[in-house]
Amino acid sequence: MSRIGKQPITVPAGVEVTIDGNTVTAKGPKGELTRSFPSLMTITREGDEIVVARPDDSREARSFHGLTRTLISNMVEGVSTGFSKKLQLVGVGYRAALKGSDLEMQLGFSHPVLVQAPENITFEVPSQTEIIVSGPSKEQVGQVAANIRKWRKPEPYKGKGIRYEGEVVRRKLGKAAKGD
Repeated sequence: MSRIGKQPITVPAGVEVTIDGNTVTAKGPKGELTRSFPSLMTITREGDEIVVARPDDSREARSFHGLTRTLISNMVEGVSTGFSKKLQLVGVGYRAALKGSDLEMQLGFSHPVLVQAPENITFEVPSQTEIIVSGPSKEQVGQVAANIRKWRKPEPYKGKGIRYEGEVVRRKLGKAAKGD
């Protein structure tokens, strides 16, 4: 039995969850999310809890059990509290600013980089070297943050680039002097 899959998901107050066959819709203060799940899984609501069950112990059913439960849990958490990722810009002249709802970054190119905010995603710039990406969908927040980071990945010699908060960049030594 899946340790994660058998745990029930508690629905907090202010969040409305509708289950239509294998399509789950969650509505809350942060937005609305809808997702379809494999028809193999049985999703039921018992009071203020959602339970995911599997029909048998086949390999496919076991692999979908924990995944389905986690995805529904992330949907419920996302519409109630939301998710966010923090990025840091490290490098001389690297800075970010908001232009309306879009993000404009100076990353050492000859031109500014403009990143448009997708639907349900918001950008915050507390300081010129920090970016906070937030929204109700954990998957979408992570993907947008990864796309921003892709513009300048941290390089190992000087450590310059866009990194996640708390990310450790392993530094390399430069050219070593020839020693005999």
